[in-house]
Amino acid sequence: MTSIAELQSGKGHKDENFPVASFLIAPRHRPAVMAFYNFVRMADDVADHPTAPADEKLDLLEQMRASLEGQGDAVTVGVTLRTVLAERGLSSIHALDLLEAFRRDVTQLRYADWDDLMDYCRYSAMPVGRFVLDVHGETPALWPVNDALCAALQVINHLQDCGKDYRALNRVYIPEQALAAAGTGVEALGADRADPALLGVISGLARCTEGLLGKSRGFSGAIADLRLALEVDLIQTLAEDLTRLLMTRDPLSQPVHHRKSDIVRLFAGRLPGFVRMRLKKR
Repeated sequence: MTSIAELQSGKGHKDENFPVASFLIAPRHRPAVMAFYNFVRMADDVADHPTAPADEKLDLLEQMRASLEGQGDAVTVGVTLRTVLAERGLSSIHALDLLEAFRRDVTQLRYADWDDLMDYCRYSAMPVGRFVLDVHGETPALWPVNDALCAALQVINHLQDCGKDYRALNRVYIPEQALAAAGTGVEALGADRADPALLGVISGLARCTEGLLGKSRGFSGAIADLRLALEVDLIQTLAEDLTRLLMTRDPLSQPVHHRKSDIVRLFAGRLPGFVRMRLKKR
């Protein structure tokens, strides 16, 4: 039986495409966010391992669930998160939802249409933002705008990594309906460059993502905690910029990720607008 430790990628929170528990988050909230991240990172590594058998992955994810819910202590990050949640009076539902997404990653390699993909995002992305809101004591009334932003981030990640996911895991998040309508198939993702049909599909999905970001644009302005609002505003800005790149670039052959200098530039450019927004709100 493969152990969880053997399947870890070594990836950390600083390696993610979007900020995780950055310096913008208040120090009192960072341990809870990091405990959640470490649990999710471990489960993600299990689900994404390219050679581990599916049944072993599912068994390991079940061990993580049991440790989270107090039915065992085999997985340290599960015990740690369970303790943090109990100390802060928080629910385990968001972590459990993410485990459902990782089980789907093991057993479901294709998505039929946009609605099918959004149902996946309901478990793979939206719970992350909901948890962070809960940690900060924000109202669940913000969940709809959170869900739009988190789903957008997930689709952006899928489009950025569409070639790698197909080649390494035979996993395709681009909806089969969209590929078929363009007269192409998943095999196009294995090429060194995207053909015009695949580029059209990627651009179309980026436009759908732009629609999600339109729904979440007022999210940061509705958040009470100033530091969290600034982080969400930055994430919204990064997501909008990446979406524009995905409308015109080929993720199979061109860079569609931000460098640190890009993040600094976008943050500096957006900060005055964020300040004006908060002053107006006050």
